[in-house]
Formats: sequence, C-alpha cells, structure tokens
Amino acid sequence: MLERSTCERIFKQSNELLIYKNITLDPLVSSFLKIIEILGSKEFNPDELTTFCRDFFSQLAEKTELNQEEIVGNPWQNYLLEQIINSENTFTIKAANHGYEHIGKALKEAVGQDLAFLKYLAGLSQQVYETATNVLEEYKTNLNPFYSIPNWSELAPIETPSTNSLIKKARHNLKEKLLETDNWGKEGVKLLADYYHAYGAGIFGSYWAFRWEQTANGRALEGIGNPDPISFSDLIGYETERNEVINNTEKFLMGLPAVNVLLYGARGTGKSSTVKALLNAYGAQGLRIIELPKRYLSDYQQILRIIAPQPQKFIIFIDDLSFEEDELEYKELKALLEGSLQPKPKNVLVYATSNQRHLIKEYFSDRKAANNNEVRMGDTVQEKLSLAERFGLTVIFPSPDQEQYLTIVQELAKKENIKIEPDELRRQALQWALYQNGTSGRTARQFVDYLYGETQ
Repeated sequence: MLERSTCERIFKQSNELLIYKNITLDPLVSSFLKIIEILGSKEFNPDELTTFCRDFFSQLAEKTELNQEEIVGNPWQNYLLEQIINSENTFTIKAANHGYEHIGKALKEAVGQDLAFLKYLAGLSQQVYETATNVLEEYKTNLNPFYSIPNWSELAPIETPSTNSLIKKARHNLKEKLLETDNWGKEGVKLLADYYHAYGAGIFGSYWAFRWEQTANGRALEGIGNPDPISFSDLIGYETERNEVINNTEKFLMGLPAVNVLLYGARGTGKSSTVKALLNAYGAQGLRIIELPKRYLSDYQQILRIIAPQPQKFIIFIDDLSFEEDELEYKELKALLEGSLQPKPKNVLVYATSNQRHLIKEYFSDRKAANNNEVRMGDTVQEKLSLAERFGLTVIFPSPDQEQYLTIVQELAKKENIKIEPDELRRQALQWALYQNGTSGRTARQFVDYLYGETQ
C-alpha cells in the first residue's frame, strides 16, 4: 500500500524530469501518473480513479497482449523500458552519434537523475494496483459493480518470430540488464548510451525499414516491424546488375563517394527485390531504407531534416517511378537528386525503380511541337529527359529470354526441393508463362510457388 503523501511526492517528481520528460506525455504513462495523482489527492473521487484505472488497464492490455516480443519484468515495467529505449532527446541523439565518452558530465548527471526516478516508477506497478483496488473496495456497492479492476500485472503477450531479430534481441538484452541493475542513475546511463551508439536512437534504433505515411498528426515516418525478408540468395540471375547496386551501397556504408541509383527494366526482373535485399544484407551495418511514395515527393526536405542528424545511412526508396505528362512531381525529384539550395546529407542516397527509361512519358507530339520551333516546348522535352540523367548510376535489368527464364525456374525449384522431372518442369514452366505474365523472374517465382503448393 502506498501512503497518500507518497503518491503526492511521486506525482510531483514526475513533473521534474529534465531529459526524459517526453515520456510523461505518453498516453499510457500519463494514465499511470494520473492514478498516482488521484491516490495522492486530498479530495478523493472514486469514479475518477475507476475511470483512469480501467483506461490504464485497457491501454496496457492492448500494448501487451498483442505484443510480438517476450516481455521483460511485468507488463508495466516492460512498457516503461520500451519508452525509455525509444525516447528521442538530447542525450539519446548525442549518444547515438558520438558515444558515452563524448557526453558531458552535466548531461550524464541530468540523465542519471531521470533514470533513477524512472526505475522507481517502474517498480510501482503492483503497489499502485493494490492501493487503488483497496481504496475502491471501500466505495464498492451493489449499485457500482464496475469498481473492480483486473490485475494489470497478469497480462501476457503472444510471442511470434520476427525477421528483425537482431534489434529485438538487443532490446530484450538491454531491458534485462536494466532490470538487473540497481543503479540506473550511473550504470543505466552507460548501458543506454552504448545501445544508442550501436543501434541508434528513437525510431531508428527500433526499425530498419520505414514508410513515409499520412498519420492522424500529419505525415511522418512509420516503422515497418517485419520488412520483406528476401535476401540475395533468394534471387536468381542478374548477378552482374545486382553487383553494381551492391558495390555502390558498400561504398556508401564505408563513407566513400557513392551515387543515386536508378534501376530500370521490365516488370518482374527483380529491381525492387534487389533494393529490399540490401536491407537484410546490410541492416546490421547501419543501413536503413525509407519507402517514399511518389505523391509525397514534396516532403523530402522534411524527411532530410529528420534523418540528417542520425548516424545511420539512409536509402530513400521510390518504387515503380514514372510520371504522366501533366504530373509535376518530377520537379521535386530533380531537386532531391541535385539542384536544391540545401545539399543532400552525406548519409542519404536515393534509389528508384522504373519501367520507363526517362521516367516521364514522352509523346511524339512533344517532339513535333519542338520541331515546329516552339522553343519552350523543346525546353520541356529536354527537362523531362534530363531527370533520369540526375541519377549517378543507371542499372538496366533486361527481360530474360526463354532459356534465362527456365534457368531461374530450375534454380528456384531446386531451392524449394520440388521433386519433378526436368522435362516436365520445363513444359509446365513454359505453359505457365504463356498464360500468365510472360517470361520474367516474377513469373518464375509465381510458378514455383504454385508448383510447391501442388506438390505438398
């Protein structure tokens, strides 16, 4: 049981955090603190306490029961630890970029004070629950059956495998070490600083892949918890083309000069898969990929402001890029690639895929107009053609011929351990291509997936 004066003191201290103050703005943390505030109030309101207890339970149940990770400690401790690890503030950003040794004494002391209080707060779950239920028991009547609050410490998650196991394992280990450590004010500061320096701060320490999306609070980066697990070993053919992309990416990660890349070619040749496979190959080395829809190209400066201070390397990925004649978003892309007054940060590259060599549909009427000495129209044609030239490297993925298609089918079937005579595999693969999407890597993948299902 917590005394009223103790609850009053705890709530007051929560308003005095220096560096991790943003944690108290989280809705679930705010509900927990509100319960403590009510328990410390001289004018007690049982209805208000019931409302916030039930709200806290509801929120914690959603965060815990649908969690895909094993929790550390009780549900409240695990959630608060997640908020600490995910926090973006002066300390986390500086630690991510420079490490523990380059953080000044004053900042370390301020963080230590905050963490000491947060550790204390993390240990209050059961005491707060028991205090609230005991107090409410005094007010419980037959007319108020809903004063009873389920025990939020007994919530449990569903554990499911994740493709992003490296980060999840590191986060799990960090949470365990923090709970085992008595002195968060000193040892916890270094544990967190080392984690931020190794994996990044905030959302960038939690995810490898992101999507720029419209949210309730405007457009923002949304982490992708389970990105496409495709790896280079899953891709058959086009080794020369992929090696060009890989070499450019490796130079980028080493801090050497690297260029923006346009992957051009027919549909289904593995352009997008090549970019996605980069993440699984180099995510552990600090590579991050941000998927940017064409309709949000005008937001690129906003994105750059977010990622420029981060220590990781970012590829802004624009998939299936092309423009109609009347679409002017291509001007935004030109500025993103080259030509903006603000230079692109050194930790950012743009990779785009397209089925059109010049990205913007060009019509014979454009050329006819240009030949008729309409100077401005001629300039427009040249402006369109210059867009693709702003990519430093264009990698062409040609459509596979029949034999290349069959080779891809054979290799994929071997990987899936499909038992079928070579001649029969060839016959069915050609028949599939005839009635489906032609001979392409995507068609081969779809055929082998279908065949795998038929033979199981």
